[in-house]
Amino acid sequence: MNKLVYTFLVLVAFTSCKETNTEETQTETSNIVALTKEQFETSKMEIGSPKEHDFDDVLKVSGKIDVPAKDKAKITAVLGGYIKASNVIIGQKVTKGQAIAVIENTEFIDIQRDYLEISEQLTYLKSEYVRQKTLFDENITSQKNYLKAESDYQQAVSSYNSLREKLQLININPNAISRAKLSSQVTIFSPINGVVVTTNANIGAYIAPENTIVEIVNDANLLLSLAVFEKDILKLSEGQEIQFTIGENAETIYKSKIKTIGKAINETDRSIPVFGDLDTDLKKKLVVGMFTDAKIIFGNKKVLALPTAAFSEEGDKKFLYLVTKKTATGYEFKKVAVKTGIENEAFTEVLTNSLLNQNSEVLTKGVFQLN
Repeated sequence: MNKLVYTFLVLVAFTSCKETNTEETQTETSNIVALTKEQFETSKMEIGSPKEHDFDDVLKVSGKIDVPAKDKAKITAVLGGYIKASNVIIGQKVTKGQAIAVIENTEFIDIQRDYLEISEQLTYLKSEYVRQKTLFDENITSQKNYLKAESDYQQAVSSYNSLREKLQLININPNAISRAKLSSQVTIFSPINGVVVTTNANIGAYIAPENTIVEIVNDANLLLSLAVFEKDILKLSEGQEIQFTIGENAETIYKSKIKTIGKAINETDRSIPVFGDLDTDLKKKLVVGMFTDAKIIFGNKKVLALPTAAFSEEGDKKFLYLVTKKTATGYEFKKVAVKTGIENEAFTEVLTNSLLNQNSEVLTKGVFQLN
């Protein structure tokens, strides 16, 4: 190899190694913090070692405040119609059987008229059927006449029952109908006790059969509804404690217990519903649809932990200040990255390594001042 080229490559390699070592040295130096004893005491700092603490095994989930399906009602009009009157507003409490709205549709009159006509025909067709049967039994009339009378009567009975059911579906009492009393209006009633949460009952508006007139929720039966992924469901059982917060108010922690666990998986996100009871007084403050963050406590274990205040954070990494030197005049700390485990309100599990063990001393109070 050309001597000049060889010399050049050696110089490049040497320079590269020197720069790398310099960067490592600078990084190492930047992670070292020295404090005098006076600084340490004035800042009221403290030193401690990882100690065993009892931790709850928890499962973090999310959910919302809800009610059982039987306590929700979306009220619709079977045949649709125009809103003539509305008797409720959002937030109003209603009772089962209370009038909610009045709707109008000329089709209601047609159904009543058809019902009256078939009712009147039924008496004649029945008597004709009986008469033809008697004549047929005595061999006075033909089987054809008898079968026609029977068919006409059975068709009339079917139409009569069908129209009667339809009238009851639209809240018209079949027994109260007369030719002098046909109405194009029907009253819609609440099927449950509860509170009105939505209403589309605007006077004059047309409501199609598929549209909701009013939605009612029985808020007396509020419950905590959580979604748990199938991989975690075997950890759960009825009666386990739930701690949860409402919306942005993360400071207030409420408690519940698992009441029931679903038996079918939601194919969309592979989750299973889990329901918790709510305190009676708490129900008065909550509203259906509120989002919650929750922790389900399913066990307990001892782990090495430090006060949460001992950790500093940079991005998604956590650091501790490890005591590397302690003299009569001061302290020296080394900032080291660590891995953590479970947390509670005051402590965080720390996973030991070659630098950190149960006998290590770290800064546990005053970390923010070093940051």
